[in-house]
Amino acid sequence: MFYDTTKADWKLFQEKLPIWQEKFMKKLNNEYIQLLTGPKYDSEKFWELEKRIKTDRRKKGVICEMRKSIMVDNIISLINEDAITLNDLSDFSNELKEYVSFLLKNRNLEGE
Repeated sequence: MFYDTTKADWKLFQEKLPIWQEKFMKKLNNEYIQLLTGPKYDSEKFWELEKRIKTDRRKKGVICEMRKSIMVDNIISLINEDAITLNDLSDFSNELKEYVSFLLKNRNLEGE
């Protein structure tokens, strides 16, 4: 199966990505708040937060290289990071949705 990124899907991705990222970072911030208000020692909270931010800041839900040629890979990463779901792709072409579903299914089968 093959998918060639259309202009319409690319434009939609460029519009939706900042919205998805904002939502994802809100989720992360809420997780950080939970971490910081938890029962651990302040030093443990500090180092755990530092570790989380170091990891999270590399995720596509935080920063994403904008190239048409890697749009599908970015979408797969966003789904795997729980930044978006397949439902977030409802406005995209059926070809893109089918291709992403196909890739996710095959990658899940390879991991089993």
